Amino acid sequence: MAKFRSTLALEVPLLDLKAQFATIQEEVMAAVERVMASQRFILGTEVEELEAQIASLIGSRFAVGCASGSDALILALMALGVGPGAEVITTPFTFFASAGSIARVGARPVFVDIDPATWNLDATAVASAITTNTKAIMPVHLFGLAAEMDEIMRAADAHGVAVIEDAAQAIGAQHRGRAVGSMGRLGCFSFFPTKNLGAAGDGGMITTSDDALAARLRMLRVHGERTRYHYELLGVNSRLDALQAAILGAKLRHLSEWNTARRRNADRYRGLFAQYGLNGFVTLPVEPAGAFHVYHQFTIRVQRREALREFLKQQGVGTEIYYPLSLHEQPAFAYLGYKRGDFPEAEAASAEVVSLPIYPELTGEQQEYVVAQIARFFEAS
Repeated sequence: MAKFRSTLALEVPLLDLKAQFATIQEEVMAAVERVMASQRFILGTEVEELEAQIASLIGSRFAVGCASGSDALILALMALGVGPGAEVITTPFTFFASAGSIARVGARPVFVDIDPATWNLDATAVASAITTNTKAIMPVHLFGLAAEMDEIMRAADAHGVAVIEDAAQAIGAQHRGRAVGSMGRLGCFSFFPTKNLGAAGDGGMITTSDDALAARLRMLRVHGERTRYHYELLGVNSRLDALQAAILGAKLRHLSEWNTARRRNADRYRGLFAQYGLNGFVTLPVEPAGAFHVYHQFTIRVQRREALREFLKQQGVGTEIYYPLSLHEQPAFAYLGYKRGDFPEAEAASAEVVSLPIYPELTGEQQEYVVAQIARFFEAS
């Protein structure tokens, strides 16, 4: 293995939001002051303008803002009329909200194992999981990589099943030239602060090109009303605040350059792992042909993960595990009746993945330090 060229110890956090804010502070604070001066905080023109910008970015006819990415999933299911007795196919290797939203509307999550190379839903296994009770398929574009949507859409169309894209981690990602969030009936996005496009708090967005679904979503997010105090549907309170929309609008102008920087950092990591002779010790994330990965996470696969994480922590390098326990093994989903061994690829990934810093402001020196410490760990092992 190659030796690190510097002896200086560095602090490399998993994410540094302060570094990003320092580059856009004036723009963000101007947006905040604009909203404060207006004293209009709920929905309004700020939200409408952001919705139009997101719809244009995604290539959908409509975008509907809501309170969070989790609510986006719930509202999408509600808009489709998914409820008790229905089944929704999704992945067990994802954040809780993917399956949690399905359960929250009274439907049953049906898990399909993952592709071990991409960590996304195994598209070849989706069709065999469809039953007469299947009302939707919810692929997750995990870590910023689009799922294999062509095969998923073929299976859905053949059975008349709707597709809800969980694009919470993948704004700006593409599959064969099409933006995530534009291929299914609905696309769901999160603006949690750590996302590639993050708010100063929670926020979410749903995209669709269906007029009726867009109108239904706009009612559902305000308790089901179309005309004030007249309720046509049983909705919820899930509105995107004007303050968050204004901040997101200021940041949206930088999303493309930030995603480009994430991709640059991913390429740099690949070069460094090869340079340090680590390719036999670490499995790196893939970017299949036709994919445009936006690297919300740079997730590697290793043996002795916990020991590596502890070593990196001692060297000042931040890491995280997404996700340490597959959803079918979570106590909250015990009632589904799944058991360990049902989804071996998801279980194996949960035991071996670890995410490294990948944020846009990460420097080449910091990245070399990260890889050099991983090399030190394996040399000592």
